[in-house]
Amino acid sequence: MSIEWKNTPAAIWRQLKGSLRAVRTIDPIRLDQLLGIDDQKQTLVRNTEKFIAGLPANNVLLWGSRGTGKSSMIKALLNEYFDQGLRIVEVDKDDLVYLPEIVDEVRDQPQRFIVYCDDLSFEAGEKTYKALKSVLEGSIESPPENVLIYATSNRRHLMPEYMSENLTSQVVDTEIHHGEAIEEKISLSDRFGLWISFYPFNQDRYLEIIDHYFQDYEGDRKELHRHAIQFALQRGGRSGRAAFQFYKNSVEK
Repeated sequence: MSIEWKNTPAAIWRQLKGSLRAVRTIDPIRLDQLLGIDDQKQTLVRNTEKFIAGLPANNVLLWGSRGTGKSSMIKALLNEYFDQGLRIVEVDKDDLVYLPEIVDEVRDQPQRFIVYCDDLSFEAGEKTYKALKSVLEGSIESPPENVLIYATSNRRHLMPEYMSENLTSQVVDTEIHHGEAIEEKISLSDRFGLWISFYPFNQDRYLEIIDHYFQDYEGDRKELHRHAIQFALQRGGRSGRAAFQFYKNSVEK
């Protein structure tokens, strides 16, 4: 059964059924709720608005520290631009081998589709990235103009990098020429025309987000900050996710 995309905001690929499942209840996150990442938001919004307008736009790799809003930003785009024809198809990394079939499902639709892959990375020996390569730049058939790939990852080059691979690099006329193993890894991430970097929050930025969530807090704010910092340390680092989790943990009935 085909999806009625006019009123359906998103779909998820289900491997066992070999089809897309419509998603009608989506995360309500909005762009203005994502704090401390204004530059990244501006860059992604500009690219997305060009895509919706039918102008040249890039596939995007959002990479960097966990909990900094990479995935939430993509979800927020859907809430912002659904009425302008934006739709999202979520594909698990292990299902990327079906990516050509998934793209075929939407290439003739009037809407604009972001194929979204969260936490994208590949281990040594995995070959599923080859399907991603062909969709990013096309094979004998050009990529459809109504589809872009947005992926999030903790790795800039999507694959593990080993010190031994650097031994094959050479300097020729002051230019670095990487060995085949490194070139293969770089060639995948290079197919994303836009890289957006996310970095760990410093303490001041983290506490700014805490104060945003606790705008009406009437207690000792220094004590609140102390508990928030302690919570972040227990979670392994300061991030927007940690700030929101602390807020939810602190809200009384």
